[in-house]
Amino acid sequence: MRHHWRGRGAGHWIGMGVMFLVIGALAAFVFGYVAMSLWNWLMPDLFGLKTLDYWQTIGLLFLSWIFFGRFRGGHHWHGRRWRQRMLERWERMTPEEREKFRGSMGHRWHHHHGEPPTPGNTA
Repeated sequence: MRHHWRGRGAGHWIGMGVMFLVIGALAAFVFGYVAMSLWNWLMPDLFGLKTLDYWQTIGLLFLSWIFFGRFRGGHHWHGRRWRQRMLERWERMTPEEREKFRGSMGHRWHHHHGEPPTPGNTA
């Protein structure tokens, strides 16, 4: 079986890298322009906010990316993995262990939130 990527020269890979950068830059420009247009169309009329120029929009997108997006690193994956491990652990517990766990969680909830959890709620 012959692999199609073997035998390609360095020029091919440089060209692919340049094409990737050009397409990425074009996509970033279009995304920023669309976000700026939507902001300037909606936000001043709806909320009385100022219009943004292109670079302010890019800065706002980057800031929102830091706060809400990709810099969290894989927390979504770790959260799913943690939940899966907890479900597996829950399934291995005896009914007595489950009740003891519910009691300890209920005590913690009451201590931190000032109100007991709903009886029978395991979610």
